[in-house]
Amino acid sequence: MDFAVAFTAAREALPYMLGGVVWTVGLIVGAMLLGLVLGVPLAVLHVYGPWPARRAVSVYVWLFRGIPILVQMYIFYFGLLAWLSALPLFSGLGLDSPFVAAVLVLGLTSSAYQSQIFRGAIQSLPAGQLKAARATGMTDAQAIRAVILPQALRLSIPAWSNEYSILLKDSALAFTIGVVEIMARMRAIASTTHEPVSMAFLAGIIFFALTWVGVKALALLESRVRIAGYTRQGAA
Repeated sequence: MDFAVAFTAAREALPYMLGGVVWTVGLIVGAMLLGLVLGVPLAVLHVYGPWPARRAVSVYVWLFRGIPILVQMYIFYFGLLAWLSALPLFSGLGLDSPFVAAVLVLGLTSSAYQSQIFRGAIQSLPAGQLKAARATGMTDAQAIRAVILPQALRLSIPAWSNEYSILLKDSALAFTIGVVEIMARMRAIASTTHEPVSMAFLAGIIFFALTWVGVKALALLESRVRIAGYTRQGAA
């Protein structure tokens, strides 16, 4: 491999590749938010819900954790969302967009993982807190919302770093259904420049930079919300 040629090709391709960062970040932000919005109530149902609800959540979690992301993207984009978009009620909503399909798949899968992160955080808290909240006159819903969840969310931040890194890597599969993110642009440039290795290195550097920025941002958030002297045991 001619390193001078490879370096020149990578330098010239960098602006175009960076254009895919917007799409990748959009995928990650959308998926993380969807995972959070769905993951919290799923965790609460898994811990405090009746038996049928707990069983339903378990099935949901196993379903999305057990089916590969790539398979889900094909099912959603070429199947479910294409079918919904053909119905008069949903036509014109953009559900047949590759970006929408990728966000849904990544977000639903993330919600399965995030629900288990939150469930573990909730169950790590002393059971006496819920009883104490009831003793003050709170309902279970009020106690969970005002006492349990704020602590559980704070304790879940370190695990979000892992979830962010996993989602970022999984987002690279979105090119298979037409999202013009980093990998899609890498493949397009590699096919015209015939420099697949240098383009792959460039994409790897960009993904590494995004991972570093996201993990550092979550670490900063953790330090901002940390309470001095607070531990799971100290929450009793």
